[in-house]
Amino acid sequence: MRGPQADEYGLVADLYDHVGVYRNRPDVGFFVDAARNAGSPVLEVGCGTGRVLIPTARAGIDIVGLDLSPSMLTECRRRLQDEPAGVRARVELIQADMRRFDLGRVFPLATIPFRPFQHLVTVEDQLSCLGSISRHLTPEGTLILDLFNPSLDALANRPVGQEVEEGPEFSLPDGRRVARSHRVVSHDRFAQVNHVELIYQVTHPDGRAERLVHGFPMRYLFRFEAEHLLARAGFRVVHLYGGYDKSAYGTTYPGELIFVAVKDTPA
Repeated sequence: MRGPQADEYGLVADLYDHVGVYRNRPDVGFFVDAARNAGSPVLEVGCGTGRVLIPTARAGIDIVGLDLSPSMLTECRRRLQDEPAGVRARVELIQADMRRFDLGRVFPLATIPFRPFQHLVTVEDQLSCLGSISRHLTPEGTLILDLFNPSLDALANRPVGQEVEEGPEFSLPDGRRVARSHRVVSHDRFAQVNHVELIYQVTHPDGRAERLVHGFPMRYLFRFEAEHLLARAGFRVVHLYGGYDKSAYGTTYPGELIFVAVKDTPA
């Protein structure tokens, strides 16, 4: 898991890398380029199975991956076994809570790819996470915070409880076939929290069917809310992108909220 809950990824960690919407996300090159520009070492918070972490290590960058889920880290280690020794040597994995950790070192760049920050549902947890990251950055070190830009239409009109199919069935190397869907179980508009379920319909090679449900809260943040959080935590936003091609925020809707912020140092 990538947020502060118990190991909610235990049932689905081995499925994660095969999901089409994850496998085909256009963000990997963006984060690898940022790591190259910053130089070693890089800290990735919420590294999961290594979807971004492993390509970063392949690019010659030393990287520390932090995640709370032992299942996701186990899957990352399994993937690393298929990499050359030089790539494996550039990776260190640490199981820790993103809200509070102490690694005893600093980094020129910290990244939070693909929404793990949005598993933090209170301002206290959000600031605790940003404070922990700030303590691990060099003076004027950089944080890249990746959020989704909330769609007002979806927030107002998406049916609660309706299960939505996500795309074609995918297959795993062991012969299992998986179809995934999702639903918003409840929507707390005052707390800005959606309770989401990802539903995996698994068909085993022997025909046995299994339904696996991964449920979690997801906090949505608006642009200026996130900017104020970063400012409270001692960061200054230097870029705000609406996509991983570095397109300007506001050029597409809803697009992304990709903050590049530097650690402010006292004058």
